[in-house]
Amino acid sequence: MAQVQSFEPIIGHQPRVLILGSMPGTASLQAVEYYAHPRNAFWPIMAALFGIDAEASYPIRVQQLSRHPLIVWDILQACYRPGSLDSNIDVATAEANDFQDLLQQFPHIRAILFNGATSEKYFYRLVIPSLSVSPNLELLRMPSTSPANAGMNFKQKRDAWRRILDFID
Repeated sequence: MAQVQSFEPIIGHQPRVLILGSMPGTASLQAVEYYAHPRNAFWPIMAALFGIDAEASYPIRVQQLSRHPLIVWDILQACYRPGSLDSNIDVATAEANDFQDLLQQFPHIRAILFNGATSEKYFYRLVIPSLSVSPNLELLRMPSTSPANAGMNFKQKRDAWRRILDFID
């Protein structure tokens, strides 16, 4: 089994939405880039919603995303997981990132959007018990942008992710 670690968050301008994945997959870990798998819909969805150039280099995409009121991070700071599938995460080794500190640092966060069911599951299991969440903070599970989520096509995923716009106007 391989121990994997997540990355530092991408923190946008005056963030109001926190987008949370579970743990970067193998392609992302190798590239040291969020959502690096070529079939992951995350960057194309951000391009459709925020005008980001999904074909630009990673540093340019991060710079463009950082102009928007978003934070991109992962629930897990570390875990043992062979391969990329969330279902292979060894639950006993899962360690959460420090959300108490993040939410205190950015008190204007209005919503947490989970990029799929696994990030939501680990948030409720590892973070909520020790977190004082604002009653005005919405927690929403979005369809996973992963290519493993083959039950939805790109258009369906993009249309569902439009919900993010409700929190940044």
